[in-house]
Amino acid sequence: MAQWERLTQLPDAYKQQLDELYNRDALPMDVRHYLSAWIEKQEWQRAAQDHDFAMALFQVLLENLDIQHSRFVQEESFLLQHNIRRRKQNFQGYLDDPCALANTILWFLKKEKEILQSADLAEQVQLLHVAEEAMETSSQLDIERKIAGLRNEVECMERTMSCLEEQQDEFDFKFQTYKMEAVVDEAAKRKQMQVFQQLINRLDECRKSTLSELNKLLDRTDTLIDILVKKELVEWHRMQQKACIGAPENVCLDQLEKWFTYVAVCLFRVREFLDKLEELVGKVSYQNDPVKSQKPKMQKRAETLLKDLLQSSFVVETQPCMPQGKGPLVLRTNVQFAVKTRLLVKFPELNHSMKVNVCMDREAPQIKGYRRFNVFGTKSKALNMAESQSGGMVADFRHLTLKEQKSGGGGKGINDISLSVTEELHIIHFDTLFEMKGLSIELQASSIPVVIISNSSQQQSACASVLWFNMLSVDTKDVMFFANSPAATWPQFGDMLSWQFLSATKRGLNEAQLEMIAQRLFGKQQTYDTCKVTWSKFSKENTPDTFWAWFDGILVMVKTYLEDLWRDGLIMGFVSKSKEKYLLKKKQRGTFLLRFSESVIGAITFSWVEIDMNGEPDVKTVQPFNKVDLCQIPFQEIIRNFQILEAENIPESPLLYLYPNTPKDEAFGKYYCEKTGSDNPYIQYIKTKLVFVSKEKTLEARSPMSSGMAQGEVLELMSGLGGEAADISSIESSHLSL
Repeated sequence: MAQWERLTQLPDAYKQQLDELYNRDALPMDVRHYLSAWIEKQEWQRAAQDHDFAMALFQVLLENLDIQHSRFVQEESFLLQHNIRRRKQNFQGYLDDPCALANTILWFLKKEKEILQSADLAEQVQLLHVAEEAMETSSQLDIERKIAGLRNEVECMERTMSCLEEQQDEFDFKFQTYKMEAVVDEAAKRKQMQVFQQLINRLDECRKSTLSELNKLLDRTDTLIDILVKKELVEWHRMQQKACIGAPENVCLDQLEKWFTYVAVCLFRVREFLDKLEELVGKVSYQNDPVKSQKPKMQKRAETLLKDLLQSSFVVETQPCMPQGKGPLVLRTNVQFAVKTRLLVKFPELNHSMKVNVCMDREAPQIKGYRRFNVFGTKSKALNMAESQSGGMVADFRHLTLKEQKSGGGGKGINDISLSVTEELHIIHFDTLFEMKGLSIELQASSIPVVIISNSSQQQSACASVLWFNMLSVDTKDVMFFANSPAATWPQFGDMLSWQFLSATKRGLNEAQLEMIAQRLFGKQQTYDTCKVTWSKFSKENTPDTFWAWFDGILVMVKTYLEDLWRDGLIMGFVSKSKEKYLLKKKQRGTFLLRFSESVIGAITFSWVEIDMNGEPDVKTVQPFNKVDLCQIPFQEIIRNFQILEAENIPESPLLYLYPNTPKDEAFGKYYCEKTGSDNPYIQYIKTKLVFVSKEKTLEARSPMSSGMAQGEVLELMSGLGGEAADISSIESSHLSL
């Protein structure tokens, strides 16, 4: 399909780009349309470099316009006749320089191809099946189209400025020549002055047109800055907050850097265009010169836009984080932390020339007892491109520490509000100075609020504060957030909990697991969407066994001892006792599932179903295993070797099928120790350390070597279950037997 035909069939958004491209007289759209087939067949690249060939094409172009005019005459299309005749007259201005016409047509054809490529890319994106990615890419494509439009406008303005300068030079040359000739004849003078008036009128129109185009360029830039600063950057900041608490967000800044940099380049070019206009006015000016009246306002607008863009472009790319910390934004006094800033407007000539300085709590709240801190370490670094893998302009602070100021128990405030240490929020500030091409602007960036602790016992509570703030607050300067913390809706809260598992183990929580947690918090409900969790319920009630302490204990246990089993979906985990019983009673004998303890922090247990003497299903559970057990025996080895005494004291494993119906060895086999029997390094621990005893229907894993139980107590329990007494040696040699 011919290029012009493809362009006319594009969606409206691309037709608008086409309309903007041809919104000038260099190559009128009607000429492009009527002569499309001929234009696309010619060698304009050759014509741009070969005067004779260009002249031949120029003559053929005029002939084609004559032919088209004749058609309109036959069709009695008066308006079209007028337009095509006017186009021919304008093209005759290229008689002395046909190569310039060839260059012009070549440029338009190139821009057309760019529009087609953009449309083709958009069409490929529409084939993507992931709706969210498609939506994100659609937004990016819209910005790319606007950037492309801005690039076209800048290139056109460069040509316009060149034409304006040539036109002014022509007038200036002729006028200076006229003054040197000192014409005496009045009639000749009047005639010459009429010519000069026509030239100055054309120059005036050209200046007005140039100023109008510059205003359009600033309008387009203003719109783009509005999108980048108020939408894209705001969304990035929010995504970074979520990423700090485990959300799977893409916080790469490379694309934003590309957009910010090009818009900045464009605005610097506008400043150069305005300076050029001032230079031209200095050479030739006249009464009611539009440049004199309009340029100051446009100059101020361009400076304001550039200032807004630059001040927004300085950001904290990587939030403060201790190397051995559980996550970002929790810092400990006298322990090193790292943080990285980035300038999204990338000018290589500024490499190593902009110094970034660090300070703390520039506007600390007036609260009694609010602590103040000093920053130590390398507090000043230059923005450079060497410390970024993508070549971004960054200052990477890797060895900073905080020390509390000695102020007699904290700051003296006028506010009676009292915050705990882990509810205090502090902000780290960064300053630098942007100086380039006569422009000097102070830039500031600040971290997301951090929680500062002095000992490891505060770590868990501090993490809770970081989670709560970044889940709910979009104001990253609100250090008084916990003075009146809002409640979280269940959808917000559930997402946050799932992110913790997702970031720690690469597997989040499913709907059933989240429902169990919701039921634990709110009781049985038809829907939990309108339910809310308060800050107190999350991290303060029932101290020290708060909800967060229970959840975080499970998270640490899974990450440390059970990550592979969890990631493979072998652990149901968050399931209530009643739901567990309901699920297992419908299954065949020996079906078992693994769940986290609701009463013991950081512990896991398993239950299985048996058939009692009456043929009824009977669910049994073992005492939860905590880190003391799991650090010595892998959980899969406990499951593998777990046995109870059945009839005639024959040890059997009651664990046959992982819920719903997967054979145990099929589910856990790939995690078993390769050595079996007495060669298994865990068997000795299992033989001598763990003996399972019964408390009603709960089997408790206990250690006769360390529990302090008398030998008789163990024998009595064993006798009660098995019907026969056993000596201690037989207990120790059994395989986790009852």
